[in-house]
Amino acid sequence: MREVILALLAGLVVGVLFKFLKLPIPAPPVLSGVLGIVGIYLGGLAAEWILNMFKS
Repeated sequence: MREVILALLAGLVVGVLFKFLKLPIPAPPVLSGVLGIVGIYLGGLAAEWILNMFKS
């Protein structure tokens, strides 16, 4: 849980900093960003499942 809070805090600090510097926010559009993260997570799970199949 600590890691989640620290990640959120870091994101908030970066967002505020970029806004003060008048730079575009360094994040993809919301839906595509979330789907990209979900895809990476599912790909990691699939790779782990495939590797476990061959180890057995």
